[in-house]
Amino acid sequence: MLPAALLVTAAAPDAGPPGAAIEIAVTNVESSEGRVHIEICPERLFLKDCPYVGEAPARQGTTRVIVRNVPPGRYAAQGYHDRDGDGKADRNFLGLPTEAVGFSNNAMTRLAKPRFGDAAFDHGTSDQRITFEMKKFL
Repeated sequence: MLPAALLVTAAAPDAGPPGAAIEIAVTNVESSEGRVHIEICPERLFLKDCPYVGEAPARQGTTRVIVRNVPPGRYAAQGYHDRDGDGKADRNFLGLPTEAVGFSNNAMTRLAKPRFGDAAFDHGTSDQRITFEMKKFL
């Protein structure tokens, strides 16, 4: 029988490499109140709760958020400025965001939700940087 330490060591090479980081420079942040929340989404989860998440204290102008361990694939980034710090994207009675929001490739219109294809980018095995702007929907 092999010692437990050897069994763990032998299993480690099959574990697969961790994903790479995505650094998002979020521009047009109106104030230093609250936090900037970013999610990296595969197509099937776009505009929903996504598995790869990062946050940083808001900084007026540009806030940098790092989302770590994102496996290679095709994704879209979505985010919001959580000014009141309640941990959610606030919405009005019609369901429209009342806090500034943004999407990769600046894929946002005032008339419709963005499409995944307009916000999509490819992520490989190396760390990557993207930029997008926060905008008020209303």
